[in-house]
Amino acid sequence: MAMTLDKFFTDTKDLLKLAYPILVAQLIQNLMSFADTVMAGRVSATDMAAVAVASSIWLPIILTIYGVIMALSAIVSQFAGSKKFANIGHSTVQTGWIALVLSLLVIIAYYVFIPVIERNVTLEPELKRLMFDYLGYIVWGGPGFCLYVVLRNFAEGLSYTKPTMIISIIGLIINIPANYIFIYGEFGAPQLGGAGCGIATAIVYWAMFIGMLIYVYASKKLAHINLFKSLCWPDFNEIKTVLKLGVPIALSLLFEVSLFSVVAIILAPFGAEIVASHQIAINFSGLVFMVPLSIAMAVTIKVGFAVGENKLQQAKDMCTNSMILGFIIALFTASGTIIFRDEIALIYTNDVGVVSLAAKLMFLAALFQFSDFIQVISAGALRGYKDTKAILYITFISYWLVGLSVGLILGITDWVVPQTGPYGFWIGFIFGLTTAAILLAWRLKVIQKRAELGILPKGTIIIP
Repeated sequence: MAMTLDKFFTDTKDLLKLAYPILVAQLIQNLMSFADTVMAGRVSATDMAAVAVASSIWLPIILTIYGVIMALSAIVSQFAGSKKFANIGHSTVQTGWIALVLSLLVIIAYYVFIPVIERNVTLEPELKRLMFDYLGYIVWGGPGFCLYVVLRNFAEGLSYTKPTMIISIIGLIINIPANYIFIYGEFGAPQLGGAGCGIATAIVYWAMFIGMLIYVYASKKLAHINLFKSLCWPDFNEIKTVLKLGVPIALSLLFEVSLFSVVAIILAPFGAEIVASHQIAINFSGLVFMVPLSIAMAVTIKVGFAVGENKLQQAKDMCTNSMILGFIIALFTASGTIIFRDEIALIYTNDVGVVSLAAKLMFLAALFQFSDFIQVISAGALRGYKDTKAILYITFISYWLVGLSVGLILGITDWVVPQTGPYGFWIGFIFGLTTAAILLAWRLKVIQKRAELGILPKGTIIIP
């Protein structure tokens, strides 16, 4: 028992050491979005609405590319575990090509499709102008962000996560004054209102990329990889390998993010109070979700490295101990959510009706935090084993076939009980996330059993 506890504390310490810089970086990115909304809102409600709507269009697009690039972390960690350092540079460069091409395609798509969409969308003229101006500015930051994410996953795959945190802090420091300059037209800059947040964010993206590039170039810890000597033209075989791993991750992220967006749209006819309450609960749940997500990203690195070293029992122990850690943290986050749900809602609004409903929804949000921890950590471990297709299928089934179906049945029909509106959809979230937790944990057990038999997903690197 002592040995088991020692192992748990050792694994937990290693995980938290990797995870806390990732968590800080994730929270800072959310804080940047919050700063954009607040600073635009100081101009007018129209400016704030334009930033909110434009961001809801931009984020799913950029997160999809982000998901593809996330495959690099598992690839790098497995190569590092197997001491195949030359392969790390090559895979990173090829992922860079993917990131560059996809981000440039987004820019092209903007100039091809937005004029058509703009002519056919009925919105208040000023809102429409600000929204499309914001998108027109931020797309030019896309390549910078995507290349930054490539270098971030390269460094994180080698277990160096602190640079991500430091560079995110630098990004926030740049973001706020840049917003001020371009929103209000200071220091000779044009006065762009809420649309100025698009330019500010694009500048931050490029600044973060340049910062990460300088770190990777100057770091003695990364010198043995010789990344810049690996620069070469596209290798379509390697690109295919990265895409095979990355596309399922991207789509599974899209399934999860889009589910919450679709529910918000479905709830719109129920009235502004319900939509606002739903949005508060979703926003706070998203902040809490950063904790298991950060642990999951650390698990991907640790499991990938252990698998690369052919230390399969170590990888298995890491998965088990990360689940225990996740459950312990979920006890605290869920308890805190339940106890302080009214106070949390009051941070967002003083509207009594909205606070009351948001607090009730946050009670349901607390219940699914246990499932959320299990499903996201299981998915992180599966990425470490390079088993990403299963994540795609399971998330689609869990979120869209189970979660949304239960939400629709309980929320807007009388088939089982009288329609429950937003409560039904949040019960649907619980069903969906619980299904994902069960299926992903089961899949992880299957992969671990196959690993013991010498059968692993294609492309897994094992030292003979």
